Amino acid sequence: MNEKLTLALNEFIHVGVALVLIIALVSVLTGVIRAFIPQDKLQKRLSKTGKYSGLMGALLGIPTPFCSASMVPVSMGMVEMGAPFSMVFSFLLSAPLANFVVVGFILGVFGWKVALVYFLVVFIGSVLMGTLAGKTSLKNEVKRIQLNSKESSTKCTPQPTSCGANVPKDLDQLKCASVEPTIESGCSAVATPSCGQTIESNPRLKEALTFAWALFKRIFPYVLVGALISAVSAIFVPDTWVQKHLGSDSPLAIPIAATIGIPLYLRIEMAIPILKALIVKGMSMGAAMALIIGGTGASLPEIAIISSMLKPKAIAAFIVSVLTMAMVGGFIFYFFF
Repeated sequence: MNEKLTLALNEFIHVGVALVLIIALVSVLTGVIRAFIPQDKLQKRLSKTGKYSGLMGALLGIPTPFCSASMVPVSMGMVEMGAPFSMVFSFLLSAPLANFVVVGFILGVFGWKVALVYFLVVFIGSVLMGTLAGKTSLKNEVKRIQLNSKESSTKCTPQPTSCGANVPKDLDQLKCASVEPTIESGCSAVATPSCGQTIESNPRLKEALTFAWALFKRIFPYVLVGALISAVSAIFVPDTWVQKHLGSDSPLAIPIAATIGIPLYLRIEMAIPILKALIVKGMSMGAAMALIIGGTGASLPEIAIISSMLKPKAIAAFIVSVLTMAMVGGFIFYFFF
């Protein structure tokens, strides 16, 4: 028992530290992009994707080998930048399932035919599910980042002049400039305080870090929950569990595999070698692929972290989408491989 507890503790520390570092880095990068790229232009470009936004989101997932800890802050940044929900939802599905690292693992272990069919199943599934979700009320089931107005403000505060007259209110809209404006009062021209006296010299950087901190605080508790779930999962022996329930060549093993994959939390680098050995012992390729898609796409730690940005209805839709892809893909592999 002590050995299992030690294993669970090591897993919690390993996963927790890694995820915290990842979300910290990605949160800062997302904040910088949000602050330094003109938001109006970016929103116009994102909105122009129209009916192809689901496809664009799935394509963005291919070159981004993100775990849930990193894809969530990116997705939340996309929401804040005005990306359509269909694009965000497709990205959430495609990033963990269709990225080049996962496909590369499958290619190296099972060959190009299996890798190609797997990629087509998860990529097309991500496009369809994202497009469908964007046409429903699920687009309102997203948690937005609420910034503290005092922290995010970069405006100058009107200051009184030396002769007692107040600075006109319209100067509140002035941006930092190299030359300080002057106000004509009844006694003399008095220089107004510069913006540098009331805000930092680089307001965009401050805005980026403010958003990054808000994003990090939103996701951090969910990351700890995900790490805890991962630690509890480590107490069980995945290959023994899988072999007991999915070792047969029955088609009924496919929906079971897709469902069991969620609480198992099989990381792709661990799952594929185990599944290859189980296939040799009699497990069907369909059950193996269903387990990979279900466990990689919607594991409990991933669901815990995604809960930081999606409301319950959208989370349910996400789980159903992954399970649907897992079962469809599983039956395709079962009957054709």
